[in-house]
Amino acid sequence: MKTEIIFWLLEGDPSVRWQVQRDLLNQPPVKFEAERKKIAKEGWGARLLGLQDADGKWGGGMYGPKFISTTYTMLTLRLLGLPPNNPQAKRACKLFLDEGFYTDGGINLFSRAIWKHSETCVTSMILSLLAYFRYPDERIHDVAEHVIGQQMSDGGWNCDSYKGATHSSFHTTISALEGLYEYECSFPEKKKKINKIRARGHEFLFAHRLYKSHRTGEVFDAKMTAMPFPPRWRYDFLRALDYFRACDAKKDERMSDAIELLKSKQKKDGVWPMNSSMSGRKYFDLEAAGQPSRWNTLRALRVLGWWDKW
Repeated sequence: MKTEIIFWLLEGDPSVRWQVQRDLLNQPPVKFEAERKKIAKEGWGARLLGLQDADGKWGGGMYGPKFISTTYTMLTLRLLGLPPNNPQAKRACKLFLDEGFYTDGGINLFSRAIWKHSETCVTSMILSLLAYFRYPDERIHDVAEHVIGQQMSDGGWNCDSYKGATHSSFHTTISALEGLYEYECSFPEKKKKINKIRARGHEFLFAHRLYKSHRTGEVFDAKMTAMPFPPRWRYDFLRALDYFRACDAKKDERMSDAIELLKSKQKKDGVWPMNSSMSGRKYFDLEAAGQPSRWNTLRALRVLGWWDKW
């Protein structure tokens, strides 16, 4: 890594700086945790926390409007690395369960006159938030079991399975894997069980070489080869690679296409650009599309560092 790139990354938001210190510089926890605490007081994290409504929600709703609602704001705060003990985040976690916990053990944030079941993508997202922010409520185990119970025969997940879908979805699968990994981290006694379930999900993504059709070998969806941040509900190859890095998965040759794709997107100056995000309402852009991206450069460098260690 070029020294000037590291300096450039460290000039960014606290949410970037602390992860650079942890993942690229291997600094001790006392150093990067001190930087991490700044997220709630300055920069993007502080701005988002300052937009919380008086009732504990964001944007006036739990899942909508996209992408200023409680769910999507909390997902962004998780990616920024807001410390888990943050009281504003804990308050939102309580709302997820008080307003969303459903009779089937999952999360249903929609009109229950129409929706008679929990939604797998949303349940997985909320599981990741409850686990990451260490919300102390036994219902989290029901939420995890609901996600586990939705796993399909090919190893992945699909929120349309109740409509008869028989092939898993990239989008639902990555949310389920992230949620279950956060749950495993919070409850290490569940590791043996959750590891087996996640391994099946990994095989689904590996069979598709992370972004290709398992039948034709062609790119399944060009949008999956972009690198937006935050990804919101959408799957992309870098989101998948960063998940595998986070859980320190064993190197698998079927990830090599995605690694080469990542390398090909690096600019001559050594950084990676930001791709445009999904259309919808937002409070503000973290970074401008088409411009050098600290987020993508950080994520790319730590993924490649993880890959090269094998």
